[in-house]
Amino acid sequence: MRSIVIAALGMVLIFEGVMPVIAPRQWRNTLLKLTQLSDGQVRWIGVLAMVLGIIIIQVNR
Repeated sequence: MRSIVIAALGMVLIFEGVMPVIAPRQWRNTLLKLTQLSDGQVRWIGVLAMVLGIIIIQVNR
């Protein structure tokens, strides 16, 4: 179980690093736009990301 969690964390870090490498300017602009969202909007993005992650995990079981 521990190795699965570590592998999953590694995959997250790989995916998070792709955009800054491929398109650093667009990545930076996107982050600037995110800072202008309200707390509620940021929370909804987080909720949607978690729900999507749960769906992906459940579908792949």
